[in-house]
Formats: sequence, structure tokens, C-alpha cells
Amino acid sequence: MANLTYIEKLNFENFLGMKTGYVLDFTDRTFQEFVSETVGINIYEEKFNYESGSKANRLRGFIKSETNYNVGVLLDKLVELKMSKYKVGDTITDDEFELYQKCIKIIERLKEEGLVEHLDALQPNNNDKDFKLLAKSIRESIEKNEPEVALDRLHTFVVKYIRELCAVHSIVFEKNESLNAVFGKYVKHITSGKFIESSMSEKILKYSIQVIDAFNDIRNSRSFAHDNPILNYDESVLIFNNVSNSIKFIQNIETRNRINATGLTEEQWDSLPF
Repeated sequence: MANLTYIEKLNFENFLGMKTGYVLDFTDRTFQEFVSETVGINIYEEKFNYESGSKANRLRGFIKSETNYNVGVLLDKLVELKMSKYKVGDTITDDEFELYQKCIKIIERLKEEGLVEHLDALQPNNNDKDFKLLAKSIRESIEKNEPEVALDRLHTFVVKYIRELCAVHSIVFEKNESLNAVFGKYVKHITSGKFIESSMSEKILKYSIQVIDAFNDIRNSRSFAHDNPILNYDESVLIFNNVSNSIKFIQNIETRNRINATGLTEEQWDSLPF
């Protein structure tokens, strides 16, 4: 269920004209097509059949049933569609524009509680142009609510990311070594270097080597890397969250160690002009 207050729901009700039972000027068919194209969900599934089953009530049912992220994405596109109508001749009133601004703030909050935790961590750790394009394409797939179609690119991202870390730390590896083998060398380096303070964190990282090993199989047999039946949506989200959390933790370790190496405080490091 989306985390919306009564007042927040009322803002969308008013802006989208839902009190009549309609949503904008959609027909049943166009509403189904719009929702399916936006979030990949059939709004006419039984679970969204709220009260009378009108388009407005189905949207209410969607808000009651779906995650903050999915609700935020759909409301964002509905608000965008409503605003596009003002661009072709209609005049927006001051009250409507104020209501629009309120809706946008709510949408931003909903989408921040995103499909993938720490999506911002999936950033390249070198200036390679192709690496940047790879990271961008992964984020775009997540923003489109399509994690399952990006699993092969996520695997490629992790390979490049971990190899770059090894290069930075002068960790020797062969070009044909598997992802889990290279990641294992990196984990050994940071654990032996006392970069990890707790034995539990060390154990979690070591267990992650087995998780990465399993990722090789997902890439080869359940992604678009080959002619495969792709993995289901929910497990794809689980994999994305596991990987992004690991990358975020590694980023924090690397940043902390760079700060320690300079002798600067965290505030001084953050104030540096780069």
C-alpha cells in the first residue's frame, strides 16, 4: 500500500478529476493501455476492482495495493499527461498550478522510496565512456520498472566495477577469471588489510562471494545475455537490491579508507573541490 495521507490522496483526486468516477479523459481501453505501458500492470486485474470498479476506483485500488514506487511512477505520468493538455491551448489557473506543485512533491517522495535501494550506487568508478553508458542504461531500466531485462547489464557492470577496484589496489587477476574469483580477491584484500572492523561484516562479505557466483548462472541462463527465459520480476528486484547494497557498502569502505589515508576529517574531505 502506498504511503499517502488522506490530504495527499485528495490532492490527486482533485487534480485528476476523479470525483466523477473518471480519470482524465480515458476510456476503459486507453486507461488499461496507459497503465500497462507505464508500469507493466493490468489495471483491470481483480485486485484493483475497488468498490464500483470505475476508472477512478481502480486507480484508488491501485494506490491501496501497490508499492510507493509503482504508485509514484503512475501518478507522475498521469500528472504529466494532465499538464500536457495545458500546453495545447488550455489555461491553468493559479489554484490548479498550486495543486500541481503539491502533487509533484508527493510524487518525488514516493519515488525516492524506490524499487531498488541505493540505485545511486550503480555509478562507474572510472571515466570510461562505455562504462557510463552501461550504468545509465541500467538505471533507465529500473526507472521503467523493468529490472528483469537489465540483469545481464548489471552483471557486466559488477564485473567492470570490481576489476577497476582490483586495479586501483594492485590486485593481480587474469582477464578470463570469473566474477566471483576476482571479487574473492578483492574481499581478501580488504579483510586482510583490516578495512573491516567487525567479524560479522567480514562474514557477510565472504558470503557475498557465493552470491556473486550464483549471479554468473543468472546472467548465463536467466537473462537476455543469451536466448533465455528471463527471471521473474520479484527475484530480479531481490538481486538488484542485493547487488546495489553490496556496491554501496564497498563505496563507503573505499571512501572511508581514502579519508583515513589523507588524515582529513569527513567534513574536510567533503569540502574538497572535486
